[in-house]
Amino acid sequence: MDRIKYKGKILEIVEFDVTQGGKQLVFECARRSPGVRLIIPKGDTILLSREERHEVGGYDYRLPGGKVFDTLEEYSSALERGKDIQAEAAEGAKREAREEVGIEVTDLSFFHKSVCGTTVVWDLFYFVVNSFSETAQELGEGEDIQIEAFDRETVKKMCLDGTIQEERSALILLRYLASSSL
Repeated sequence: MDRIKYKGKILEIVEFDVTQGGKQLVFECARRSPGVRLIIPKGDTILLSREERHEVGGYDYRLPGGKVFDTLEEYSSALERGKDIQAEAAEGAKREAREEVGIEVTDLSFFHKSVCGTTVVWDLFYFVVNSFSETAQELGEGEDIQIEAFDRETVKKMCLDGTIQEERSALILLRYLASSSL
């Protein structure tokens, strides 16, 4: 059973019991609501967002995406009720596509779930947008996001040279590029 030891705005510290090597141990982890990332092929290109990010001190190229749940309370409630988090993530992916990219998703497929680790639980759900129609972005207050299309070779270089600074997303994007070129 999880025991919440601290709860902030986006993180909570959770303590839980584990049996390992025949011994009862108490582990803890930091847990936050999961996120979604969108791989959006458009013809021979991939759409990326150029976004101002305070954690990198400027602009970063990244896969569009965002939160699955708006609050930690919504996430905790979904966990308690046994909700299908991947299905919730798919809905979040469609919402983020509309808001950040300015597209209405008509076909979406799950690609990968990236698990951060045992002491930090922050899952990222990656979806491929197979088809969409274009609409207008619905950016939130303070968001500065431009969508740009890059050919696959340029995207690969951006993943490898650190232009795409979210390293989990760079790895998953490289896996996607390798699998879609087979």
